[in-house]
Amino acid sequence: MNAHLTPALKMKELQDDKDQSLRDDIRRLGRILGDTVRNQHGDEIFDSIETVRQLSVRFSRDADVAARTTLEATLDGLSNDAMTQLIRAFSYFSHLVNIAEDQHHIRRTRAHQIAGSAPRPGTLAYTIDALYASGRSSDEIGQFFDTASVVPVLTAHPTEVQRKSILNCQMVIARLLDERDRMQLTPEEQEANDEALGRAVLTLWQTRMLRTSKLSVLDEVENGLSFYDYTFLRELPSLYAGLEDVLRARDPAFAQKELPSFMKMGSWIGGDRDGNPFVTAEVLEKTLAMQANRVFRFYLEELHTLGSQLSMATLLVNVSDDLRALAESSPDHSPHRSDEPYRLAISGIYARLAATYTRLLGAHAVIPPSGPAAPYDSAEALAADLDIIHQSLVENGSAKITRGRLRHLRRAVRVFGFYLAPLDLRQNSDVHERVVAELLRAADASVDYLSLDEEGRIALLCREIASARPLVSPYLTYSDETRSELAIYRGAALAHQRYGRQAVPNCIISKTDGVSDMLELALLLKESGLLHPQEGRLDVNIIPLFETIGDLQHSATAMDRLFSLPEYARFLPSRAQAQEVMLGYSDSNKDGGFLTSGWELYKAELELIKVFEKHGVRLRLFHGRGGSVGRGGGPSYQAILAQPAGAVQGQIRLTEQGEVITAKYGNPEVGRRNLEVLAAATVEASLLAHQEPAPEAAYLAAMEELSADAFRAYRDLVYETDGFEQYFWESTVISEIAGLNIGSRPASRKKTTAIEDLRAIPWVFSWSQCRLMLPGWFGFGTAVQRYLAKHSDSGLATLQAMFKNWSFFATVLSNMEMVLAKSDIGIASRYAQLVRDPALRDRIFPRMQDEHSLTIAVLKQISGQNELLEANPLLARSIRNRFPYMSPLNHVQIELLQRFREGDADERVRRGIHLTINGIAAGLRNSG
Repeated sequence: MNAHLTPALKMKELQDDKDQSLRDDIRRLGRILGDTVRNQHGDEIFDSIETVRQLSVRFSRDADVAARTTLEATLDGLSNDAMTQLIRAFSYFSHLVNIAEDQHHIRRTRAHQIAGSAPRPGTLAYTIDALYASGRSSDEIGQFFDTASVVPVLTAHPTEVQRKSILNCQMVIARLLDERDRMQLTPEEQEANDEALGRAVLTLWQTRMLRTSKLSVLDEVENGLSFYDYTFLRELPSLYAGLEDVLRARDPAFAQKELPSFMKMGSWIGGDRDGNPFVTAEVLEKTLAMQANRVFRFYLEELHTLGSQLSMATLLVNVSDDLRALAESSPDHSPHRSDEPYRLAISGIYARLAATYTRLLGAHAVIPPSGPAAPYDSAEALAADLDIIHQSLVENGSAKITRGRLRHLRRAVRVFGFYLAPLDLRQNSDVHERVVAELLRAADASVDYLSLDEEGRIALLCREIASARPLVSPYLTYSDETRSELAIYRGAALAHQRYGRQAVPNCIISKTDGVSDMLELALLLKESGLLHPQEGRLDVNIIPLFETIGDLQHSATAMDRLFSLPEYARFLPSRAQAQEVMLGYSDSNKDGGFLTSGWELYKAELELIKVFEKHGVRLRLFHGRGGSVGRGGGPSYQAILAQPAGAVQGQIRLTEQGEVITAKYGNPEVGRRNLEVLAAATVEASLLAHQEPAPEAAYLAAMEELSADAFRAYRDLVYETDGFEQYFWESTVISEIAGLNIGSRPASRKKTTAIEDLRAIPWVFSWSQCRLMLPGWFGFGTAVQRYLAKHSDSGLATLQAMFKNWSFFATVLSNMEMVLAKSDIGIASRYAQLVRDPALRDRIFPRMQDEHSLTIAVLKQISGQNELLEANPLLARSIRNRFPYMSPLNHVQIELLQRFREGDADERVRRGIHLTINGIAAGLRNSG
């Protein structure tokens, strides 16, 4: 290495050395893809793809007018067939770069571990070291895990563009790259690996990227369940084992301790009814059955394998009395296993589990049991039998044997139960309001619930909740909507009886804006057997979702009023004196813009902390974060650590949405890493939050000013500029997204084009596709400019100090920087040309362009950087690797949108647009 390089250049050269393997993988995969295209479609198609790539690079790098003109002419001259192959080539290259980057992360992590380096931030080993270094005692750490709860919740959303077949092909390619890393291949093995990579890429190329029909809810359920096969069923128990081993190595107090199952997966898929009429009681029942089927099959397979491994004979080992009794109760009477008590015990457990499988689902184990047996009443009973095996091995000198498959299976049973993942129910408060009004009116025609004010509604609902008298009558006829809602909650009650209460533990109320919204749900739960007035027991969590800016501002007041009601407070002990509140990132962003959304969320958390402390209730926050910054996304580790002190308290839930699920959990090792990050961040935010002092009053005042100005700028553009709605629908792919077979849920809540009615998810997704990323930054530049004008003496110094000393503000700017780095104003200007009215275009796009430039400029001022991502070389590298191959898709998408909107009815044009949506989403990774 050159000794005369500056420190910054030395760091870059070191990084380049570390990234050589990544570059090699990208070149290798790119070459294989290029050869595949040439072999399948000839030199002409291959050459046109390369021409478009080079022109796109010139256009983006140099804002070259000639390149733009040539590019447009080149695309205009391509046939629809040639356009399709070009799109597929660039799209698949994005997918291949994603695979290479994931493999490089795995490679670097392994190299770090092999070198014996100190644990890195974001790992549980680092976090545990930090706890002991801070003076935390064994008791404090143990008590934390006793009550902790970390739950990533998978959701299905209409921007998920990845087909499972494509994912399967990608996993084969990832495995082959991993094989090259982990093994020193002989020349013959190297040749075989190269050939296998070629086959895998060819298979990927010949696999249909788009779905031919719209997904049903149960299709979405099946897609979600595939990630349990890939990652969760094995990697989550492995994470627990690793954490226990770290604690045992550092502290004798944990030598024999097994941690509670504080981390589980959650799901909305099949239970989220907000705006989705296809989620019915029947779908709920089938969803729960599909989940249970997946986990039963896993347990049965694991038990069968475990039985083949525990071959210890009584001639050579002793066993406990409980194990002997378990073996004697087995229906397996084979003379070949008569002296193998562990095998007999497992055979008996297998038989009982198979009987449970049949009783609950009417299904039969693939490998028949050795004989009839009584089914288990609960997953806890199954866990107890596995504990007997574990304890017998420990007591008789075979503790080492417990640390393999048995350990992971015991943990899996405690994490996944008989239900696999707790399924949340969600519905809009407007629906609850209508249903409750109908029920009350049917019971007493003189009651006009909808005409009552908030206090009148609260009083009436409190009386009904306190009464054991049923409101619903089997002799009355109700509307379809009311029957559907009651059927859903009754289905949840049946699920509790069948799979246990954790199968459906939460009911979420979208668009919560007052106490009556929560009491309406309580009344429906009472009518469905999930709230028991006489016992003071509530069987599910009632969770308000505060989404808009106004709702966030009033959230603490609403919870204060709710806790003050004796009729509600009496149920809290049955929920462990805890209450969950969900915060909506997507809709608050669409309502008030990126900066104001983040600030109002932060303030709402501060106020909720005070209210919950006042009433002696434990707060659990559920963060409705999406994949993109415009929906609350960004790195999870930093986001959790940036929460205000007291907001985490050892318990957190957060959504994992859309295409981000694939990016985070499609690869088992990457998935394990992401789960570990969530756990580590929760521990640190709960037990080490005191390390960052509370923000200074000047910081809070500055944020209040910035937020107010950003809010005005955003609202002025989006909601108060004449024609903006038309501009949005014409300059983005929102219309085409609505027609893409990527989800069961409609893009809008109502049949209008109003921004207010549009779901936040396609709103953000559309801006990402056109590379403007407006929801992730608009308004910040104007806000900072005005702040500096008002505080010319100290304003910049204050903002720079906030960036340096306040993790919340630093995280806001970091996420915004990521979005700006992925934006491309030149490409966005080409989308603006899709707007038919030149006057409208010239009135709106220059405003966005100016704000974009201003935002980048002030961001650099505050952070002290000369270029975006100067402090984030990994992301900068990723953008360098992928954007030359992704940007052509934007140019092709624009060309196809023009053809489509001018009346070209060729199905290849419509399909091409959808293919570009897929490819751009893959290139951005956290696009919607």
